[in-house]
Amino acid sequence: MPPDLRSTVLLRSEDCGGHLSVVENVVPARSAGPPLHSHDFDETFYVLEGELVVRVGDALLARTAGQLAFAPRGIAHALANRRDVPVRYLLVCTPAGFERHFARIAAQANGIEPPRWALEPVPEVVPLGPPIPQEVLDLLE
Repeated sequence: MPPDLRSTVLLRSEDCGGHLSVVENVVPARSAGPPLHSHDFDETFYVLEGELVVRVGDALLARTAGQLAFAPRGIAHALANRRDVPVRYLLVCTPAGFERHFARIAAQANGIEPPRWALEPVPEVVPLGPPIPQEVLDLLE
């Protein structure tokens, strides 16, 4: 994720027996987002403000406020913000664990130590390719 991503963990593994986590993310304008990747947990992206482009497998989905995208475990996916304004979305991970990654990013951005719970293991993420290229994002116009 971009270094200026803002994240707030709303529900963590320890709160619900490891079943799911919820993180509010704000992605800066014109952010390429993470590279194409996969992992062993499901992700649901629910857009609160702005537009989030999500690649899931071969599908490219542009989602706006009130819409969601789902990336099942094991399927290659990536996301980006192609607009001139930030996008704010809720990320729901099932099972939980990946919220620790976002808590670590937030702590680093604020120059503080991450909370103790965030130091627990984070599920493995397998990089598969580059972020969504700008020329692909331009095809959505």
